[in-house]
Amino acid sequence: MEENVEKVQEKEIDLRVIFNILRKNIIPLVLVTVIFGACFYVYSSFFVTKKYSASAILIVNNRSKDNTVINNTEITAAQSLADVYSIIIKSDAVLQPVLTDENLRANYAKHSSMTYEKLRNSISVSNVNSTQVISITMTDVDASYARDVVACIVDKAPAIIKDKVEAGSVNEISEAKINNSGRPVSPDTTRDAVIGALIGFVLTLAVVLIRELTNNTFKTEDDIVNVLNIPLLGVIPSVDTKEFNKNV
Repeated sequence: MEENVEKVQEKEIDLRVIFNILRKNIIPLVLVTVIFGACFYVYSSFFVTKKYSASAILIVNNRSKDNTVINNTEITAAQSLADVYSIIIKSDAVLQPVLTDENLRANYAKHSSMTYEKLRNSISVSNVNSTQVISITMTDVDASYARDVVACIVDKAPAIIKDKVEAGSVNEISEAKINNSGRPVSPDTTRDAVIGALIGFVLTLAVVLIRELTNNTFKTEDDIVNVLNIPLLGVIPSVDTKEFNKNV
């Protein structure tokens, strides 16, 4: 029981020492944290290439033309088709015709070096909440180019999918449009600033703790008693030489 009490007391003392260290170094901790956060914010705002995104939404149907009733089986089949269609949309069967589209090549000559791999990596196709709804999103440094590429995919994909799969149909729900009200989707300057501030705080905290905890000098009378475990006979007071000279 006594050992447990001693351990708790030692832990409290250690926490108190760390708290005192933090309190004594609060100014450099705050200052470095703010500087790192500001540096990361400035770098993210002015030196990182901004990227924009555009999206369109499609829906997959599995009904026969003469069937006016939608049942659970057809919905489940449509959801399965959506998974297949998502793969086909990112394949070269769809993206290659998009790359060679005359209108895109004429309007965006600077993107003529775009390859299938680059285009595929810049596009994400996913089922919305595991439903039969497909979301197509492209991220690029040119918002208009991203929108027009998505629009071109939406235009070409249904016919190609119908030819390849020969089952169900896919229709456009929402036409291609630029996301985030035309503002960049990356970099996230706020997130980068927070990350920078955390890095600055952790680095400064590590330096402060290492410097203080590795300092073996005695700073108070209690340090002598606690470390050497010997009684303190007396203390030589510090003398202010200016005050001493005045009184002489």
